[in-house]
Amino acid sequence: MSRINRFITGLGLSGLSATMLVLAFHPYNIWFLAFVALVPLQIAQHLVLPERWSGLAPAVGIGGWLLVFLSYMFGSNPAGRLIQAIVLLVIVIQVVTFPAQRRFHVRTGYRFFILQGIADWVGFEMIRSFIPPINTHAFIAQTMYTRPEMLLPMSVFSIYGLGMLIILINLTLARGAFHLLDGKWGLGSWGFFDRRATIRVMIATGTLFTCWIGTSAIIRSQAPENPPTMTVAAIQHNFPHPGHQDPMELQESRLEALSKQARLAARNGANLIVMPELGLGFDPQVDFTGEFKALASETGACLLIGYGVDDPRGWRNEMVMLTPEGIFLDVYGKNHPTSPGEPRIISAGSYPVYDINQGRIATMICNDVHYTDVSRRLALNGAQLIAVPTLELPGIALEQVAQGVMRAVENRVAIVKADVAYASAVIDPYGKIIALRNGSPEGEAFALVATVPLGTTTTIYSRIGDLPGWICLAGFIFFMVLQGRWGNQLLMRKTFLK
Repeated sequence: MSRINRFITGLGLSGLSATMLVLAFHPYNIWFLAFVALVPLQIAQHLVLPERWSGLAPAVGIGGWLLVFLSYMFGSNPAGRLIQAIVLLVIVIQVVTFPAQRRFHVRTGYRFFILQGIADWVGFEMIRSFIPPINTHAFIAQTMYTRPEMLLPMSVFSIYGLGMLIILINLTLARGAFHLLDGKWGLGSWGFFDRRATIRVMIATGTLFTCWIGTSAIIRSQAPENPPTMTVAAIQHNFPHPGHQDPMELQESRLEALSKQARLAARNGANLIVMPELGLGFDPQVDFTGEFKALASETGACLLIGYGVDDPRGWRNEMVMLTPEGIFLDVYGKNHPTSPGEPRIISAGSYPVYDINQGRIATMICNDVHYTDVSRRLALNGAQLIAVPTLELPGIALEQVAQGVMRAVENRVAIVKADVAYASAVIDPYGKIIALRNGSPEGEAFALVATVPLGTTTTIYSRIGDLPGWICLAGFIFFMVLQGRWGNQLLMRKTFLK
């Protein structure tokens, strides 16, 4: 194969990986592509492209996918531009550093190919989880958010555990492809990909996948037959911009729109009505208090009210529970400000759980769902259902639904997501989307009402947290050091020979 043909074929294979990754995620949800999407990229990186340019494969395949997927979600706003800059930086790093990875695998006979691949991908996801505004966006496990049978073991092994399984399958298939292509089509013969060893790896991977599905079946079989349930409503008023940006004379229009949907939800049996993030620009314990108490009494439902206030002490993005008896319960302040732009929330740091007649209810706000810590803490505090009020962009609507599914399964809690104008959803503790209505991209007002089972117990994940992610991060660092040592030894050897 000529050099120019290697470049054309390598870039084509990498572009195929990028395309499959885009299609595996929402809004397309062709989930099974996630298990094979990285195979063409790996063939391009390790067999087709010249070693010096092997970093083009992940740059095109992974960087291209992230650029398309995240740009679709965030658009051209400041967060979108920041994410695009981060992805472009990642692409440059891949082009520069990945040739050394290929040399490392060649010199170690590809003994660490699968282990390093898993550690690199999942360890880097762990790193990304700490980088606003990316956080847990575009985790490979999200491709499974419509497949509860793939998700349930996350209640033990976390979202990172599912990511490890998906990458393991990809790399096992890639190793099989290396064996089949070794010495063919002018690609050269490495002699690393022994047939028996390849078959053993495939059998081991198939066994792990079978165990994962078996664990899912066991978890599902242990679900209570008659769990406690609650009829809930996620209401939207179709005011896409934050409430505090409107003057006080326009707040009454927002209140009227929310009250209309709350009454509709109550007529359909809702006991808990969740309003969106920053749906109002005033504190209901200070302004329009009588109207809210009358609404709670009329509907006979608990109201979770979202609002934002530019307090002299600082910014407040909060939710408060109002009971039908007219009693305001503890305030929850958003713990993870949306980046870039949102200031620190002065009421952050509390994690109240409301023990009402129907169950134990908690809330987190919008960007909190893109982190794993808030939902874990609320679950450990006894929450059976977590409300997730949001103020989102049309492109991110299904992303936050997917994130809600992840948090529900990890902690075995029900999730009720209520947006200002786009997508609202009700999700059971086992990851099943019971109700979903997506008003994107125009936006609409509605009350999404559904009866949902409540969580009945905490999970192993709730207690141990993101341990698989930390293990992969340690592996990521270990292989970086090991790869660096091999590179230094090679440089010293060349210097000595000269």
